[in-house]
Amino acid sequence: MIPGSGGHGSGAPPDPLDAERILAALSPGARKAIARLEIHTEIDSTNRALMRDAATGAPCGTLYLAESQSAGRGRLGRLWVSPFGANLYLSMLWRYSAPPATLGGFSLVAGAVVADVLRRIGAEGLALKWPNDLLWDRRKLGGMLVEVAGGLRGPSALVAGIGINVRMTPDHGRAIDQPWVDLAQVLGESGVDRNTLAALVVEALIDAFERFGREGLPPFLALWNAFDLFRGEQVRLLLADHEIRGRVLGIASDGSLRLETADGERCFHAGEVSLRHEVEDAQ
Repeated sequence: MIPGSGGHGSGAPPDPLDAERILAALSPGARKAIARLEIHTEIDSTNRALMRDAATGAPCGTLYLAESQSAGRGRLGRLWVSPFGANLYLSMLWRYSAPPATLGGFSLVAGAVVADVLRRIGAEGLALKWPNDLLWDRRKLGGMLVEVAGGLRGPSALVAGIGINVRMTPDHGRAIDQPWVDLAQVLGESGVDRNTLAALVVEALIDAFERFGREGLPPFLALWNAFDLFRGEQVRLLLADHEIRGRVLGIASDGSLRLETADGERCFHAGEVSLRHEVEDAQ
C-alpha cells in the first residue's frame, strides 16, 4: 500500500481521502485483493495513470484515487470536470487471461454495481443510460470509463474508472455541458463521506471483477435492468457519421443496445444515446 502524501492543509475537504480509513471499511477478502492503493492530491487522470502503469507491470488489484484530476476523462475523450475534494475519482486494475474482445460488457457491470451501492445508501430514483451514465432525475450523477489493453488472445489488463459527483458547487459545475446533480442533493442531510463511499464502491467492484471473470455479463443483466428507466423511450443513437432514431427495447445478453427502428429491431455495440428531453433542452 502506498498512501498519497500532502494536500490536506487549510484548503482540505471536510473528508479528505484516507487510505487507512478506506482499507478499514473493507471486508478481509477485499483488503486482500488490493495489491496497491495510491491516493493522489492531483493527477492527470486516474484511468490514464493506471493504464500507463498497467503497461509496465502494475499488479492486479492496483487502486488509484485522487482528490482532483487535471485531465479527467469520460467516454469518447470528453472532459470529466474534477474539482479538488468535491467528488470521487477512482480507478482499479484487474487482470484477466481472456482477450480484450471478451471484456467489453464490463462497463455495464460497473454501472450496475455502482448504482446498487448508491441505492443501498439511500439514493432513490437512479437510472442507468446505456452504456455507462448514471443519472438522477435525468441529470448526470456519475459515469464509468472502462479501458482494456492486451494481446489478441489475451491476457488483458482492464481498468475500471468511476466518477461520482459528491459535493459540487455551482462554480464547479459551470464547465459541465449537461444537467448535473450530486449526492449531497440526492441524499439530503444524511449524505455520505467519500471514504465510506470509496470503500463501498471498491468492495462492489472487486466482487464484480471476480464474478465477471467466472461467469461473464449474464449474472449482472437483471441488476442493470432494474435501473433501466429509459426502456420504451424514443431516443437518438449518435454514431460516428450518422444517427439512428428508435425506441429503447433494453439491452441484449451481450450488452448491446436494442432499438426498435424504422427497419425493425437492431442491436448496437457502440454509440451515444441522446434522450429526447436532452434534445429538447438543447433547442
